[in-house]
This record gives sequence, structure tokens and C-alpha cells, in this order.
Amino acid sequence: MKKDTNVQVSGRRKSAIARATIGKGTGIVKINNIPLSLVEPKYNRMKIEEPLLLAGDLAQKINVQISVLGGGPSGQADAIRLAIARGLVEYSNDETLRATLLNYDRQLLVADVRRREMRKPNTRGKARSKRQKSYR
Repeated sequence: MKKDTNVQVSGRRKSAIARATIGKGTGIVKINNIPLSLVEPKYNRMKIEEPLLLAGDLAQKINVQISVLGGGPSGQADAIRLAIARGLVEYSNDETLRATLLNYDRQLLVADVRRREMRKPNTRGKARSKRQKSYR
């Protein structure tokens, strides 16, 4: 574990970007200066807590400060959990923690690169290029 140093990492999901700063502390997690316990909906809060629960007692020895912007609530939650998991691994330099996170859910450490498909011209806002004919 690093001594008296802060680790800065980021996580992305769709258009949401989360930047996390992890340092020595007492287990406080704040997202945009709001405590994690006040994050709604509950499903997103539970998704964000997953890497902290898997880290065990390490989560009680650090403070996590996160700023997240862009995207919707679910995309932001995925970006936050990615940033937290990456930060925990980088802060602790622990390969067993890394293996634990990868075995639990690969999306905790590896970003999901899928994006929305671009719309095609002359399709009235649709993403697929082939248009259905109306005269069949």
C-alpha cells in the first residue's frame, strides 16, 4: 500500500466520465460532494458499493472523492464503479484484489467500449442504413 499519496483514476461509460481521487482516510466516499449513502436510486448505490465490498478492510482505510459528469444515472454509476475499482487496485498494488475484482465482474476493471450507433442519412433518425419498403 502506498504511504501518504493520492491516486487519481478515471472511468468512462457511454458519455459519463468519473474522476476519482483515493487517499488515506477513514472510509468516506463522496460523489460530487454528496455521501454515498444518499445516492439514489438504491440499485445504482449498490452497484457503486460492489468494489468497496470486495476490497474488504482496505475500504475502511481510504477516502474516495469522485466527480462525475455527463450521461445518465446508470451510466454514471458504471463509470464510478470502474473508477473506484481501478483506484483501489492502483492504491494497494495488490494482485489478489485485482484477480478478485476480475473474477467477480470483468466490467469493474475493463471499460465497456460500446457506444451508440450513429444515425444514417435519409432514414428519419434511425441507426440502421436499410430502410423498410412500404409497397410490399
